[in-house]
Amino acid sequence: MADDVLTTEHPQQTLPGSDHGVVRELRARFGDNAFTFQATLDRVPTLWVAREQIVEVLRFLKQLPQPYHMLYDLSAVDERLRSHRHGLPAADYTVFYHLVSIGRNSDVRLKVALSASDLRLPSSVPVFANANWYEREVIDLFGIEFSGHPTPYRLLMPRTWEGHPLRKDYPARATEFDPFKLTAARQDEEQEALLFRPEEWGMKKHSAESDFMFLNLGPNHPSAHGAFRIVLQLDGEEILDCVPDIGYHHRGAEKMAERQTWHSFIPYTDRIDYLGGVMNNLPYVLAVEQLAGIEAPARAQTIRVMMAEFFRITSHLLFLGTYIQDMGGMTPIFFMFSDRKRAYDVIEAITGFRMHPAWYRIGGVAHDLPQGWDRLVREFLDWMPKRLKEYEKAAMRNSVLKARTQGVAQYNSAQAIEWGVTGAGLRATGVDFDLRKARPYSGYENFDFDVPLAQHGDAYDRAMVRLEEMRQSLRIIEQCLKNMPSGPIRADHPLAVPPNKERTLQDIETLIHHFTSVSWGPVMPAGEASFMIEATKGINSYYLTSDKSTMSYRTRIRTPSFPHLQQIPSVIRGSMIADLIAYLASIDFVMADVDR
Repeated sequence: MADDVLTTEHPQQTLPGSDHGVVRELRARFGDNAFTFQATLDRVPTLWVAREQIVEVLRFLKQLPQPYHMLYDLSAVDERLRSHRHGLPAADYTVFYHLVSIGRNSDVRLKVALSASDLRLPSSVPVFANANWYEREVIDLFGIEFSGHPTPYRLLMPRTWEGHPLRKDYPARATEFDPFKLTAARQDEEQEALLFRPEEWGMKKHSAESDFMFLNLGPNHPSAHGAFRIVLQLDGEEILDCVPDIGYHHRGAEKMAERQTWHSFIPYTDRIDYLGGVMNNLPYVLAVEQLAGIEAPARAQTIRVMMAEFFRITSHLLFLGTYIQDMGGMTPIFFMFSDRKRAYDVIEAITGFRMHPAWYRIGGVAHDLPQGWDRLVREFLDWMPKRLKEYEKAAMRNSVLKARTQGVAQYNSAQAIEWGVTGAGLRATGVDFDLRKARPYSGYENFDFDVPLAQHGDAYDRAMVRLEEMRQSLRIIEQCLKNMPSGPIRADHPLAVPPNKERTLQDIETLIHHFTSVSWGPVMPAGEASFMIEATKGINSYYLTSDKSTMSYRTRIRTPSFPHLQQIPSVIRGSMIADLIAYLASIDFVMADVDR
């Protein structure tokens, strides 16, 4: 890479945090020498832990008086090609654990260094139940073993797959592979690998009184809401157990980030939760802005909030329509698609696109609001509230729908937190945790809105919470309409946007800056940053590692739908098949959000 490629060092590489409360608690319990503290740009206390102590440290954090009781994320990094690791322990691979304490409104990140010759560490499933899928994903994509894992099988790739795609020595482009050939022998091998073997999952084929039936629901079934397979162990109509099977939609989004510039990866984020639109751009650009030390102007922040809430409404409308349809009500979905079209008309007028605008930019948004935007937004705000009243009265208060969903697929707040549930699924259990209030970003602290809650945590409450969330989104959008700031829509920062075209004609330095920014892309300072937002389906975040390059060294995408599907067996055991359909409808998941 040329030496004159655009780069700017972050003004503050050493951030406070080593005296954070949880760091003091850990050092008091395990001693100062048990940890190596790492400063990160997201200010999350980050500690390196010895492999032999990781499970004990996790258990300690979960049992504190104010516990870190949610394993929010767990993944790995192939460190072998990383150059800028100043002050970090030697490691060929790193496994990291991101824990959240809702009571403290605080996070902590633990890391374990591994050498390429010994890629093993103990499983944390005995401490956090939802570590199961996260560890399986690391087994699959990095080839790291977890001793004691109950089902150490591939999660996203087929059983027959060779290699571990998120290793740095694994090809990143299709052109680097040999042409694919499906011979008859290979097809038989693939079909054999798809067979479900109950004993692998600790299931029995029969009891003393009867044989159990095993039923495949999906991967192509309308109630599965995407390419999703769930194998049911049945005793008559009762579900004794089940195994969710994901990965049919996996396309390597995190791998793609390693070969796209910081700017050019933005359109890929749209395709994660493909119903979330610009909501997917937001955590990514906010994390990049952390790396670069950029703060978007007030007008850009308000525009981002307004468009994010528009997509919250469009996503929730589709959820509510399909939810009611799965319960047997056909009419509402047609009305909701009509209302969704009205919202998309506004989105298209402002961004130029409907479902996937890829419209947010590092440091701001793509362009300013067009003339007449306020009239379109006002018309939508005048139309939508009365429609929500009709949906609640005609569908959600319908006695048949209530009978099918109230008390169905019910879980409490402790169970939700144990499985990493966020968003409406968590708030339906009575937990008041919405990042727009708890950790305001992009100016959300300037808006007046409520956080809808429910108490029963069942399939009905999850839908009612989302219905009320649409009303709150309308409140936020109206405040954006009334209080839209004036001023620039992009930060005037060398890592955010190329210089103004007129300035490039005045001096050679600006011309070079423009050329390198467009052709190479900006070089982000070395460091790590993550950002969490309250997305349409729960908490979504990007954890970025920069090695002072034009591309991300490691991009970790933590999506809400992934843990929500992992929770299914613990909730649905002992229920009927029809209850599973209601449960799936109430989760509000997208398989691209699960598989990435």
